[in-house]
Amino acid sequence: MTLVTYSIVPIVEGFSEVESVPVLMRRLRDNWGEYHLEIAKPVRVKRYRVIKKGELERRVQMAMTRPNCKAVMVILDADDDCPKDTAMELLKRAKVIAQDTTVSVVLPKSELESWFVGSIESLRGVRSISANACSPNDPETIRSAKEFLTSLMKRHYVETIDQPAFAAKFDMTKALENCRSFRKFHDDFRRIVDSLSPKVETT
Repeated sequence: MTLVTYSIVPIVEGFSEVESVPVLMRRLRDNWGEYHLEIAKPVRVKRYRVIKKGELERRVQMAMTRPNCKAVMVILDADDDCPKDTAMELLKRAKVIAQDTTVSVVLPKSELESWFVGSIESLRGVRSISANACSPNDPETIRSAKEFLTSLMKRHYVETIDQPAFAAKFDMTKALENCRSFRKFHDDFRRIVDSLSPKVETT
């Protein structure tokens, strides 16, 4: 009897997300006890290139060539774009390529770091975050969550080292309460995980 495992491949924009997004996805996967699923090394695409015809499509095709790929999750900062409208447009393009592969597109508003801002109390003392740090009423309205994090630290926020550390520690329940785009990420990932139950083949 051979257990068949599946892989979920993220598509992200920066080196920091290459490290932090799999950390976050594995946290959720392990919380749900879905250890049979693999989180593959992300495929990178620069945010400004996504709007160019063929760029997102090429990255989706690359993701689908990864071993045992059964789902692709595109996670890119919304920046000044509408997260909902832009995600719908990118999803439409991605599905043309993905076809039989499950695909999701999530755009954190305005930056992935807004999810940390929305649960900042859980990060007090982590990588020099102030012991008095408090989440604002609507963290996703902050244009630069990175600058906000810097204002709460004793040094400048360094994306490549701080983002993965925060991804491993932030309170996801609090982020779910405060950040709509994190709820979208969580719910999409949950649906993908539920759809990829392990199968057993006879050899």
